[in-house]
Order: sequence, then C-alpha cells, then structure tokens
Amino acid sequence: MTWAFRRQLFYLSIFVAFLAILGFLIIYPRLTKAPSCSDGKQNGTETGVDCGGSCQIACTYQVDQVSILWSRAFEVVPGRYNAVAYLENHNQNTAIYKIAYRFRFADKDNIYIGKREGEAYVPPSGKFAIFEPAIDVGNSVPVYTTFEFTQAPTWIQVSQDKIDQLKVAVSQISLQNETVSPKLTATIKNNSLFQIPEINVVAILYNAAGNVVSASRTYLDVLNGEESAPVSFTWPEPFTDKVIAEEIIPVYNIFNVKLK
Repeated sequence: MTWAFRRQLFYLSIFVAFLAILGFLIIYPRLTKAPSCSDGKQNGTETGVDCGGSCQIACTYQVDQVSILWSRAFEVVPGRYNAVAYLENHNQNTAIYKIAYRFRFADKDNIYIGKREGEAYVPPSGKFAIFEPAIDVGNSVPVYTTFEFTQAPTWIQVSQDKIDQLKVAVSQISLQNETVSPKLTATIKNNSLFQIPEINVVAILYNAAGNVVSASRTYLDVLNGEESAPVSFTWPEPFTDKVIAEEIIPVYNIFNVKLK
C-alpha cells in the first residue's frame, strides 16, 4: 500500500465519519421525538391518530352525532320568515367550535323554494337552537323545512370542570300583548366567574299540545361573571295560537369563554 493510497484512505475515512455524524444528528431527534397530537401517528395517550387521550381533538368514533329534533320556518310578516333548528348534543364533554349548515325550504307541493346557509358552534351536552332570521321567499310559503350540517365535524374535548362552573340561568319570563303585538321579556344571569361573549338568546313558544307557535332571537354582546342582563323579543303580529309555555335558550361558544 503506497503512501498516497493511505492518505486517500485516511481522507475517505474522515469524510465517511463526517457523513455518519451528520446523519445521526438529523435522524436521532426524529427517532426520539416526544409524541404529539399533530405527528400523524397514534402514540402517547392517544386513542386514535392524533385524537383522544390528552389531545384536544376527540376521536370521531368516540362521539355521537348531533340529533336534529325538528326544523321549522315561522312567518314574521307576509313573505318574511325566521327559521329554527332544534338540536341535541348527546356528548357530555365534547363540542364543535365551528361547523357549516344549511336550511332548505319547500312549499306544500314539496317544490324547492330556497335555502339559507351559515356557520354555527355546537355546545357540549344538551339541547340548543340554530336560528336564521329574515328569510325572504317572495310569494311562496315554506311548508317544509329541512336542516343539515354540510361538513364533517371536528369534535373538541371540553374540561368537565369548565362545564360544571359555567351556569347561565333564565328567570322572570313574561309574555305580554299576546293578541296585539306580543312581547316576551326575561332576565339572563351568568352564575359563574367566566366572561361569556356573543350570546345568542333564542325564544321558542309552545301551545297546549306542545307544538311550536313561533320563535325569535336576540343577542347579548357580553355577559360578565355574576352579571345579569334583561332580554326582550317582539313580534309585529299576534300569534295564531294560544301560547302556554316559553323556552329561552342562551347559546354561546364555550371555547370563547374566558376567566377575567
């Protein structure tokens, strides 16, 4: 073996060692990287790929679909309607931050006359309402109303502690001028220390048979911890049936609720 060949072999050994060290520095962190909820693998405490366990996202197979209990359109004035979907989330500790939906309307002959699309949040555990105001259908009358979510939901886990602390109460419900120009009033109270922004308050009125007579919505910009606020709903024309029960539903995005 000549001196020149030994020198070339020495340089080659240094180069190979350099590549080996470089490869180790690149590959080793990937091999020892801690499990995360965004690495595309089921690892750590996850019960699915990047979901369940300690991850914020809940696995789809672990949650139930939202039930659509009914959807209706209610005339406000001739040619103008409000639409309501009454739903129930059966999942105790999961909610949806945002999901797209669609109302569709058909006349008495089941002929399509229009639609209204939007986005909503789904609160954890319980019944809630999605409300669409001022729907113009011209001279048509929406006899049939359907509601559907138009995208797959992303379910997010909510701590039971936050759910237990968030208590919003409705009191002092009063319906007046029912046969002339109805007005419904109530008081909404935040019985927690959380600040709740952007509260949609939906009112649903029932007759003696338990059927819905009408519905309306109002809005609160914010309700601070342990704060109360009056709400009111008005209708320009009298109802076609006697109202014997009122349901008032405050709906808010639990992910926007913060301690202040």
